[in-house]
Amino acid sequence: MSASTQVPDRFELARLEKVGKIREMGFDPYGQRFDGHRPIGEIRPLCPAEPGMDGETVRVAARIMSRRKAGKLRFLDVKDATGRIQLLFSRGDLTETQWELMSNLDLGDLIGVDGILRRTQSGEASIFVRELTVLCKSLAQPPEKFHGAKDIEMLLRQRYIDLIYNEGVLPRMLKRARIIDSVRQTLRARNYVEAETPVLHAIAGGAAARPFITHHNALDIDLFLRIALELHLKRLMVGGVERVFELGRVFRNEGIDATHNPEFTMIEIYQAYGNYETMMELTESIICDAVKSISDSLVLPWGEDEKATQIDFTPPWPRRKYAELFAEAAGCEMGDREQVEKLAKIRGMEISGKHPDVLINELFELLVEDHLEGPVFVIDYPASICPLTKRKQDNPAVAERFELYIQGMELANAYTELNDPKLQEELFLTQLAGLSEEESMAKMDHDFVRALKVGMPPAGGLGIGIDRLVMLLTNSRSIRDVIYFPLLRPEGQPAASDDQ
Repeated sequence: MSASTQVPDRFELARLEKVGKIREMGFDPYGQRFDGHRPIGEIRPLCPAEPGMDGETVRVAARIMSRRKAGKLRFLDVKDATGRIQLLFSRGDLTETQWELMSNLDLGDLIGVDGILRRTQSGEASIFVRELTVLCKSLAQPPEKFHGAKDIEMLLRQRYIDLIYNEGVLPRMLKRARIIDSVRQTLRARNYVEAETPVLHAIAGGAAARPFITHHNALDIDLFLRIALELHLKRLMVGGVERVFELGRVFRNEGIDATHNPEFTMIEIYQAYGNYETMMELTESIICDAVKSISDSLVLPWGEDEKATQIDFTPPWPRRKYAELFAEAAGCEMGDREQVEKLAKIRGMEISGKHPDVLINELFELLVEDHLEGPVFVIDYPASICPLTKRKQDNPAVAERFELYIQGMELANAYTELNDPKLQEELFLTQLAGLSEEESMAKMDHDFVRALKVGMPPAGGLGIGIDRLVMLLTNSRSIRDVIYFPLLRPEGQPAASDDQ
């Protein structure tokens, strides 16, 4: 039996009975337009300081979170997106009809009230209700009534329950919105233009990741959900959009863990006539502004209890060369192939047929990345693993690339962008070597090379993972905590280890 055809349990039946009573009284249990209400967070500070003093007459719309009674008084705690406040219903202040209407309320109902701000004798800021309006009768029992609001899988599937009943979840998601607004404001203040590029791509290019594949019936062609925003934005630079960004959803058909979701939000930014150092300065500005949008301090907590630490976002942030970090962690230089292979074998890594720089990067990920507390810019990567990046003029084996690490997490990736069409074509072909003809066709973007032949200005490019940024700024340990609806297995299927 599907959830939509399940027989109501006794709790729902009791609430349905109250729905009928409310209708019999001439009221709509599912409400109508309710103008003029104010946020609780705005009116609560207006409550008089002393008990017994009348404050303003106010109107609020909110959800019932708890209730209790004392003689002829009834107390309801309600909340909206901005805070909580106590409602006081006195039999002497209400008509018989209003008192009966109040008697048909349950936890979880949405109501509107008009009343007077006043403190109770215990000093609690309250609204002494004069008129009640039912805005939506809830048919569902709050989760505490059956298994508590701690069932993680249930909360992820029913995020609305999580937002309502778990403290801190809604404020965290509202912070996410402020962080994203801040990112856009920082870029607009610097004259960047926001663009929208296709989500469906004929070629799965711009990053090394497995795409999701779909089929367009009318054209009878396979298409790919985008794995990156890069190549279309660079086409716009060719066309004369000198400062451009896109903030949008990207899709990678890969694993799920604390920092990865197959569908995620990122921003990519390109600035003509800049380079990767330009992007470092911009990254500091974007992230520091985002911190300021949710905090009065550039120092934010990370972790809880005795394991808690502090992240100091005060710029400028350190810049560490990739080769130096590798040597410190590995105990040998990157160019010492014999020692690199020996270390890889000790670590149980496969070395046969691997390019030396690929092996070095795998060791770097293993030995270095988790220990980068940051914020720290790791700069100057091996050129062979950066096919879209300009090389250093004095050392073509090194690419002008950085990655930003904070608490062991890669947060941003940036290049001095390659704009040599012949070299770009050669690097694409090298990158695709070893793939099947079908895979190569899916990855090789000939039109992008054609665009580079028209002429793309020297540029800096930057990508920032928005979900990871929100994680760090809100002290959240899992990407699922900062995405409204993370991907889950269909309900009823057993969870696998990669979903934990």
